[in-house]
Amino acid sequence: MKAMRKAGMCCLVLALTLVVALPLNARESGKVNVNEATVEQLAEVKFIGLSIAERIVEYRTEVGPFGELDDLMKVKGIGPKTFEKIKDQLTI
Repeated sequence: MKAMRKAGMCCLVLALTLVVALPLNARESGKVNVNEATVEQLAEVKFIGLSIAERIVEYRTEVGPFGELDDLMKVKGIGPKTFEKIKDQLTI
């Protein structure tokens, strides 16, 4: 019984560590996570602005998280040229 409790605690600690560490890695890289960022955070990305940031969050809310970064081109206002300008500032 103690071994099961100890294993369960280890799994919990590992899961919590991953939950905290993954977003930190994105922030340390200086990239904005399009699946987690707020409208305000997305609007700070060069070439996005407030209206496209709102559309990104709206799309994410209605359709679900982006599977790949280039799925952003499904958002109105983000075509291939804009995507090329912003892709290096973003992450999934």
